Amino acid sequence: MDPSKIKILIAEDEEDIRELIHFNLFKEKFSVETASNGAEALEKAKQIRPDLMLLDIMMPEMDGLEVCRLIRADRNFDNTGIVILTAKGDEEDIVKGLELGADDYIVKPFSPKVVIARVNAVLRRRVKDQPSIEPIFEIYGIKIDGPKRKVFIDDKEISLTFTEFQILSLLSMKAGWVFTRSQIVDTVRGDNHAVTDRSVDVQIVGLRKKLEDKGDLIETVRGVGYRFKETAD
Repeated sequence: MDPSKIKILIAEDEEDIRELIHFNLFKEKFSVETASNGAEALEKAKQIRPDLMLLDIMMPEMDGLEVCRLIRADRNFDNTGIVILTAKGDEEDIVKGLELGADDYIVKPFSPKVVIARVNAVLRRRVKDQPSIEPIFEIYGIKIDGPKRKVFIDDKEISLTFTEFQILSLLSMKAGWVFTRSQIVDTVRGDNHAVTDRSVDVQIVGLRKKLEDKGDLIETVRGVGYRFKETAD
């Protein structure tokens, strides 16, 4: 992974923090762009197609969570990593960012070394999870097209976030296997992630809802985690 070929966009309205992050990423030889508000970040993202975005939550014009939502709704950014920067460290804010498809989050105040480590971790996972190595897989009328990162139910496409797609792929391709919440988070997002029951449970609830009649194929194993049914009813 050549850092000089990696484009990173920093969206942060506090100039001192923005410049600090920029300096440290630039020192690592990344190609770095900055934005001082959410609207500017979205516009620059469309222009440069970054490999990774660092998004502050509290920004003028458009907050980081809204930028995250819009980026994850645009298939042109399927391979763009997102790290949320936030001064709000309570679980609700973290869960909301992950629900919207962020790959990681960093709570302020933070060490520049932590930012570099998290950025590199997300980039490594994104390279490892490139869709070209994923198969086309079908089970019980659900077709998972890994190369195109698309999911179809009885030939009708459904829209999933990056995280929902990863969870569905993990569970369905190992039907019958029970995965703990920690295993799900480690597989989808990598090690050293804060794991809470709620962060996984919320993703599963959303995924079941989007799967509609197929939602009950994802079973809760009380006290353990989740599994995909080995045989359909």
